[in-house]
Amino acid sequence: MSTDGKATIEDLIARTALGDRNAFGRLYDATAAKLLAVCLRVLKNRDEAEDALQEVFVKIWNNADRYQVNGHSPMTWLITIARNAAIDRLRARRTHDDLADVHHRLVAPGADPEHTAVATSEAARMTVCLHELEENRRKAVTGAYFDGKTYQELADTFEIPLNTMRTWLRRSLAKLKECMSR
Repeated sequence: MSTDGKATIEDLIARTALGDRNAFGRLYDATAAKLLAVCLRVLKNRDEAEDALQEVFVKIWNNADRYQVNGHSPMTWLITIARNAAIDRLRARRTHDDLADVHHRLVAPGADPEHTAVATSEAARMTVCLHELEENRRKAVTGAYFDGKTYQELADTFEIPLNTMRTWLRRSLAKLKECMSR
């Protein structure tokens, strides 16, 4: 990007920080294609990338006052926002997929409709409760109780002592029991 282009982007960011909608629109026009490409590279899905791009520009609008001229390209700042938003979406997708998989494993195949309805309801509650756990605790619980991993395998995976893993699981199960009883 030329020095003039860099100054223009910096000026548009500064004016956006002041609430200038026209400058924000020009910033969008000047950078959206590049930022969409960043999101698309991470997410590999155009619809999701477009949704992420919308989030990116909301973040830019809300945080333009945090941009600091530091001699680097302002595009670096914008690309970082786009990349982080796309990665956050990717992580959320994986977490959702993991929890959906747990939900399906909780419902027994071949059960009669009444049992299936009850099991589906309980599985949905369990999914909500699992989501209340910290991510590493949730992964440990699902690894132990749905994937059949041993405590030692989980301790090795999370690089923690075996007794710490036992504590994680015991406390996580207590939280799940409390959540399920609400």
